[in-house]
Amino acid sequence: MVSVIVPLYNAERWVRACLQSVALQTVEIEIIVVDDGSTDKGASIVAEEFRFARLIRTPNQGASRARSVGTAAATGTFIQYLDADDILAPGKIRTQIDALSQSGADVAYGDWQRLLENTDGSYTAGEIVSRQMRRDPELELIDAFWCPPAAYLFRRSIVDAVGSWNENLPVIQDARFTLDCALHGGRFVYCPSVMAHYREHRSGSLSRRDPVAFTRDIFRNACEVEQWWLSHGGINDDRKRALISCYGYVARASFAKDKSTFDLAYERLTALVNPYIPAGPPHLAMASRVIGYPRAERVALAYRKARAILAR
Repeated sequence: MVSVIVPLYNAERWVRACLQSVALQTVEIEIIVVDDGSTDKGASIVAEEFRFARLIRTPNQGASRARSVGTAAATGTFIQYLDADDILAPGKIRTQIDALSQSGADVAYGDWQRLLENTDGSYTAGEIVSRQMRRDPELELIDAFWCPPAAYLFRRSIVDAVGSWNENLPVIQDARFTLDCALHGGRFVYCPSVMAHYREHRSGSLSRRDPVAFTRDIFRNACEVEQWWLSHGGINDDRKRALISCYGYVARASFAKDKSTFDLAYERLTALVNPYIPAGPPHLAMASRVIGYPRAERVALAYRKARAILAR
């Protein structure tokens, strides 16, 4: 009934707990682990201790390719993507199957809990993140809504409609796949309880380790979605606001560290609204009205540098 797809790359520390949480689910499951060219003992642990799981070995090509490989091998009516360092909550899959069956939706999502890494390598239960989509899912998902893959359950039909995972967005690939489900007309249903536990490592997520790559991914994603919208109904007011929010975030985040991306984002912004005035902070918005947004960013950057020097 359910195919659980686990991309595995150097996750020997966590893969046991991950697969044990799958084995404890109360539904018929096939587990497909795609070893993405690991150099540790993770794949051996799967082969020796979880013989009921199907292990596919591939060269290292990234998590998106591994998930697509697993999807192609899957036979389930429902698809569960699960990172090898995360954990499913007890009864999670049954709860979300019931929600999908009762609602007729294509994607179920729910709350999730952070697992915070301590200095000794252990993990402590942290904040429970409980958020519900209030707008059209495509607007929520391009803007700021995010859940880890473990918190979702997908009908195979919507997965097939989307096709493969987007390999051009290595940092925000999971967010884009869920957004693609919305762009293809997927309906979402919320399950109001903890569905998964998400490890936050001390080394940080990809977005924190490489903020420039993260910002570029957001820009590339917004450009692709803008083109999709142009060919699927056009840019209405809600879509326009969502795009301005994305490009505005990119402009702010890239001004000091990635001028070429700033220039591209500002060009997109002025194509949507001219002159562009940021929503905030208030002093930046005020300065933008007087001297223009790029000059206002330069003044704000100079001010921040001066404060940093004086604080030494």
